Amino acid sequence: MRTLSFWNGLKNDDRNASAAIGNFDGVHLGHQSVIDIARAKSLETDTPLGIVTFEPHPREYFAPKAPTFRLMNAETREHRFEKLGVDRLYQLPFDAVLAGLTAEEFAREVISDGLGLAHVVVGSDFQFGKDRGGAVEDLEKFGKSMGFGVTIAPLIKDGDTEISSTAIRNALSEGRPRDAAAMLGHWHRIDGEVYGGDQRGRELGYPTANMSVNRLHTPKFGIYAVKATVLTGPHAGEYNGASSVGVRPTFGENKPNLETFLFDFSGDLYGEHLSIAFVEYLRPELKFDSVDELVKQMDQDCTRARQILSAV
Repeated sequence: MRTLSFWNGLKNDDRNASAAIGNFDGVHLGHQSVIDIARAKSLETDTPLGIVTFEPHPREYFAPKAPTFRLMNAETREHRFEKLGVDRLYQLPFDAVLAGLTAEEFAREVISDGLGLAHVVVGSDFQFGKDRGGAVEDLEKFGKSMGFGVTIAPLIKDGDTEISSTAIRNALSEGRPRDAAAMLGHWHRIDGEVYGGDQRGRELGYPTANMSVNRLHTPKFGIYAVKATVLTGPHAGEYNGASSVGVRPTFGENKPNLETFLFDFSGDLYGEHLSIAFVEYLRPELKFDSVDELVKQMDQDCTRARQILSAV
């Protein structure tokens, strides 16, 4: 997959794609249905399969001080697109210039002239342009006049419930990662670089890989059975483990983070990139009166996590 951050000066083979357009936060089953329609069109017309998305998320641009809401950072989202076989990722910088384009200007300057897309696929609730002034009917009209095809994808439901990023966030907030996975079509993941911590875990016999949850909607604080992918470095591969999401109350007030203990692993992961998949919520985050009590509970957590993951 080729990731393209800007639409100016694209090579000819980066143009003429059949692309799905959206924020794709979570890349859930609804998003995947839009991508699948774009895939079918790309096969029909022998054009690259593309994704047009934005970084930062427009909500972060317009309300930078609002509570965090993102299910995926850009890295996690890009990894998911790779797994879905996307050929071209057009990741557009959402800034004052892009936010100021009218719907017609967006269609002409971005879709038609800028990216040179052959066909676009959007969800039926898609809105675009300044003040979200353009609807899907406008996109179809612009496509006819500017020479690109348009397909409107229906919204996907799970029974009577519409699959949405909001519903997935609610499931994660309530400690229901399996329900979130059912709507996502994959395990919910947090990807990122491992940074050096205070090494308390190593002293306790449970060395952990520390990762930031900054700018992300965090799952319910507590302990999880997880599947971990080491993406870079000499230890790249798949591992089972247990993760803690929270503020580590036994050791005072701390900034929220993600700490993961990999089973049957030995090695240095500082600076490497990991992808942590949340499989099952084990228990809430607790404050222990002693380190011995904490270690005893960690032993129990890891035993239970191993049992759960052996069946996944």
